[in-house]
Amino acid sequence: MTPADGSDRERLAEFLVRLRGEPHVSPALLKAVESVPRRMFLPSGIDNPFEERTAPIPCGETMLGALAAVRIAAAVEPEAEQRILEIGTGSGYVTALLARIVGHVTTFERYRRLLKAASQRFRDLGIANVTPIFEDGRDGFASGSPYHRIVVHSAFPAPPKQFLDQLSPHATLICAIGPGDGEQMLVRLKKVGTRFEREDIGPVRYQAIAFGKADVL
Repeated sequence: MTPADGSDRERLAEFLVRLRGEPHVSPALLKAVESVPRRMFLPSGIDNPFEERTAPIPCGETMLGALAAVRIAAAVEPEAEQRILEIGTGSGYVTALLARIVGHVTTFERYRRLLKAASQRFRDLGIANVTPIFEDGRDGFASGSPYHRIVVHSAFPAPPKQFLDQLSPHATLICAIGPGDGEQMLVRLKKVGTRFEREDIGPVRYQAIAFGKADVL
């Protein structure tokens, strides 16, 4: 074991203790955090993989701090056998946490470079229940529906009704609602018949939903 490995193990142990005090973090999610090496998803040069600040990743994007990432995964309320649609793969860290718990994750990413790197990480970790797709995902993925959960790592000006028909009855959508250039509210939208019931989770700052695949990256 290298010194860095030893430090990471100690920091992981401290992080897991903290997570046990977080609401809605299930034993299954704790186990997923323990089994997914966060450093694998981070850029080089970061001393503590479990720090709270965001980290830069290629294509001008960022990945959430460790606690924020786990809180997003907890908000999804993942359970065994669920089918999840994720819009915005990024580094793939949240994807990997969810995949350790649920039956299958379909994840969309508009940057080919990010999707390729995340897909390799999934293979290296032996995660075989993820389908990565190179598209922006702004309209979801109707041909793969219905889903038990949809999580979108972007902000919408209003609840995105285009996902409603892709959810199972009483399933939920997690996304941010608000202006693309300011603070938004992370919300859980539960499908009830032909409408959403909204539950506010907390303030966030996400990028507005993007359109189209990146031509170069």
